Amino acid sequence: MTETAPAEYRAHFDATVSFANGGGLRAEGFRLDLPSAEVTEDDVARLFVQNLGLALVSSVQLTGLSIVAEQHRGSRGLETPAAPAARRVVDLSHPIRAGLVTYPGLPAPVITPHLTREDSRARYAPGTEFAMDVITMIGNTGTYLDSPYHRYADGGDLASLDLSTLVGLRAEVVHVDDAIDRGVPAAVFFDRDVAGAAVLVHTGWDAHFGTPAYASGAPYLTEQAAAYLAEQGAALVGIDSLNIDDTESGGSRPVHSLLLAEGVHVVEHLTRLGELPARGARFTAAPPAVEGFGTFPVRAFAEI
Repeated sequence: MTETAPAEYRAHFDATVSFANGGGLRAEGFRLDLPSAEVTEDDVARLFVQNLGLALVSSVQLTGLSIVAEQHRGSRGLETPAAPAARRVVDLSHPIRAGLVTYPGLPAPVITPHLTREDSRARYAPGTEFAMDVITMIGNTGTYLDSPYHRYADGGDLASLDLSTLVGLRAEVVHVDDAIDRGVPAAVFFDRDVAGAAVLVHTGWDAHFGTPAYASGAPYLTEQAAAYLAEQGAALVGIDSLNIDDTESGGSRPVHSLLLAEGVHVVEHLTRLGELPARGARFTAAPPAVEGFGTFPVRAFAEI
């Protein structure tokens, strides 16, 4: 039986703040994570102050307050509920099948039999049969990981990767599926502790995977975002989109170049990131140890 995550709620409002030592602040169209739908206006005002880290506040006036069922985005000041006793595993990978188009222009996987079950019966004891198949595919198929060798001739290949940087990583999930712009800016990550973490960018673009719509208008990380994540020591950056770079701006790939130069793993074409909390999950994406190879599909998953 599939475990259903508890409902989450957010407040939408405008706010006017006055400070005890003078001055003020106004916020329009603010959205804030809530512990439940059963909150008062005073509760929302308190959480708002805590989320922004404001000091010397004398008053907060809210207008247009509405409480909606909506996934949390990781607002500060909200205590995370205790984790349930049962572990939940969320598969974040697209299944690979013959003919799958992952990226336009790249070859699709071809699966052919090496030994059919029928032919195997002549080789084994009565009642024993096996199937052995051959798959021919480019490493950039399905949900896959990029190693430094993918970008740099002297970079580490898949076989060189340290498993401790791929397994059970603390996940910082940034939900930007309602973002206005395609490029995800550095400022989105400023309130997150990304050092040593798997930073997973949920854009919602995986809804188009396997369709022509997936190939154009896809979200991506900006060069400034990549530089910030590398500087802050992220272990891995993943996205549920066509590419972590903007493929519509020419042949430049600044995000790949910056992250892989610093040994930050890149995972592209993730899916179901919308099911993960902003914080608290553990992420794994380990490819096979293939020497002299830069990219390969992974069975990416998160443990909640």
